[in-house]
Amino acid sequence: MTETLDRTDILILKALQENGRITVKDLALKVHLSTTPVFDRMHRLENEGYIQRYCAVLNPSKLGRGFVVFCSVRLRRMGREIANDFVSRVQAIPEVAECYNISGDFDYLLKIYAPDMQYYNNFLINTLGAIESLGSVQSWFVMNEIKGSYGLPASCL
Repeated sequence: MTETLDRTDILILKALQENGRITVKDLALKVHLSTTPVFDRMHRLENEGYIQRYCAVLNPSKLGRGFVVFCSVRLRRMGREIANDFVSRVQAIPEVAECYNISGDFDYLLKIYAPDMQYYNNFLINTLGAIESLGSVQSWFVMNEIKGSYGLPASCL
């Protein structure tokens, strides 16, 4: 939905995605405008939902959560109430960083951060396993992150 975005808006979005802590002054220099119009544009981009939030990207290994697992979940049955219950329960689980409703052989894909395999095993049995609608799971363990980005590729802007 980029019909209301001009070149300067795109440059602002790219710069903010690279560094969400950039000052308005530095951002203005980068996009060749004065600070007031840059501040106004940022505010408009936030209000229109182009910028959803600002965050710091943390190092999971430094925080003892470097064991990353992608877990595919198939529900026993699919229905509105069952799906809504699963989604609300997953949203309340702190280890689940991301959850996607997907097509194919599974219904959901979860990204989970854990300290180690034993923790994940307990998590799988005692946390995910406690969800009644859970049918089956398949887990993939990340051995090495080859490319990690936390935003849209520049070519999408």
